[in-house]
Amino acid sequence: MFIRRTQIKRRQQGEPYFTYRLVETERVDGKVKQRTLLNLGRHFDVPKAQWADLTLRIEQLLSAQPALLSTELPEALEKQAQHIQALLVARQVVADDAPEDRLESVALDSLALVRPRRVGIEQLALHAMEQVGLPDKLVELGFNRHQLAAAMGNIVGRMALPASERATRRWLQQDSGLGELLGYDYEAMKPDRLYQASDLLWKHKATLERHLYDRERALFGFDETITLFDLTNSFFEGAVNGVDKAQRGRSKEKRSDCPLITLGLVLDGSGFPRRSQLFPGNVSEPKTLEAMLGNLQCGQGGTVVMDAGIATEANIAWLKEHGYRYLVVSRKRQRDFDDTQAVTVKETPGQKVRVERVVTERGEVELHCHSETREKKEQVMQERFAERFETALQSLHDGLAKKGTTKRYDKVLERIGRLKEKYTRAAGHYDISVSTDENSHNATAIHWQRNEKAGSQATHPGVYCLRTNLDDWDEASLWRTYTMLTDLESVFRSLKSELGLRPNYHHKAKRIEGHIFITLLAYHLVHVLRTALKAQGSHDSWQTLRRKMENQQRITVSLRRADGRTLHIRKATRAEPHQKAIYDALGLAAQPGQVQKTLI
Repeated sequence: MFIRRTQIKRRQQGEPYFTYRLVETERVDGKVKQRTLLNLGRHFDVPKAQWADLTLRIEQLLSAQPALLSTELPEALEKQAQHIQALLVARQVVADDAPEDRLESVALDSLALVRPRRVGIEQLALHAMEQVGLPDKLVELGFNRHQLAAAMGNIVGRMALPASERATRRWLQQDSGLGELLGYDYEAMKPDRLYQASDLLWKHKATLERHLYDRERALFGFDETITLFDLTNSFFEGAVNGVDKAQRGRSKEKRSDCPLITLGLVLDGSGFPRRSQLFPGNVSEPKTLEAMLGNLQCGQGGTVVMDAGIATEANIAWLKEHGYRYLVVSRKRQRDFDDTQAVTVKETPGQKVRVERVVTERGEVELHCHSETREKKEQVMQERFAERFETALQSLHDGLAKKGTTKRYDKVLERIGRLKEKYTRAAGHYDISVSTDENSHNATAIHWQRNEKAGSQATHPGVYCLRTNLDDWDEASLWRTYTMLTDLESVFRSLKSELGLRPNYHHKAKRIEGHIFITLLAYHLVHVLRTALKAQGSHDSWQTLRRKMENQQRITVSLRRADGRTLHIRKATRAEPHQKAIYDALGLAAQPGQVQKTLI
């Protein structure tokens, strides 16, 4: 076995180029001929001085022989040898006519277990892709074989191990068995393939979003009646110069020190994304409603559910004008709740929710809701901030009698003002006065008294208000519909924490957009899987599902037989009981990929 360099002329231009092949000699009819085992391609970059060591190592791996080299190969050369050996085992199959159950005599010391590659998550991801017809749609959009494999690698990588395109390529080449399941050699993939695929996916964003939502509706049969709308943002690591949407604003991850980009998402009540749009990081939330519901052609007559940040009077007027029904979190600060007029909509002990229905003068319905869970949380928060505020006031008061501390009346007032700003949640419930020395104009004492304001969080913990024009719905239906906003918050958590929406390391606009869109595509597939599993009684998060499936692998077992030939068997490890339960719920085979037997 040796490597041969061959010069070939291009058919059209006539210019020569070189290609590399792995060949072996054999005697045919008394003549020695060369037979090509594997075309190594034009970009084979192993130095000629290492060719002999490389072929020797390949022969060793193929025959399951003990080490023949006196020194270990460099890491890059060893990877090349193992890659070529795997390709030969997969392609150079020599049939063995022996029956499947025949017993073999093998040398136990020749046993080798090589090339473990994860396939559990990959199997689930490919199943979800087939369910929504994504591969066929990409081919219809003009993706060639390499672009299709790169696009699928990007999306599955985001589901399995969220990372940059560079890290995803390394994962596809060294850790994942996705290439085996697809019949594609990711180890030979060019470095820029994933970036090009990202650009192509973003180019077809509108078509793909429409296709996926239509297929998901057909697959699960849900009605297009409820529309959930909200915004989140992602931050960038490093400077992002020349990107209009990268702006500084209020970060929901407390990363206002970084440029941000905002993602607007419209979902059906079943949690499937209908449309998405990117906005600058400093966008005002109320101004995005018309852009999302108008430009994205959400059906009129449906019910829009959104939180207080977007539910301005102007936006509610726009919804009414365009024929939408709405259920929103009220922006009113005054809290009201009459328990004698309320009905119970949730009976769980310790989590009871009661709702008072009020019809306003403008014809809207207000729901004054009280949640036991929220009450406990808000009481703890209120007391914590009150304690911190009083501690800070006491420290400032004690300092008035100490040398070198702030004493001037105007400076003390400034300090109190800063404390009120820092502890806004508590400060509004305190009356504060400062005594002063008329001669020195220094403060001599600080006095405070807690007087809780009526209709506030302090007097009505656990109370919140919803407003709607759905006057024909009962309290329980309205409240259950509102709780869908919680599902939307869980979508954003999944996008950011489980699927790598944040942070964004790219610096070019189309790469930034492509990164976010790949995350959304990954979420579509995750939600398809989780919806199917929920129907079978499994409510695991994607993080839990990923952890359960990540240790199933395909592996090659190599054994030397008594006749001197080497048997290579490549198959998936047996599914653990919890893995098989997932496969059974989805109607999938528990051993991803075919069993490959090669006799050399």
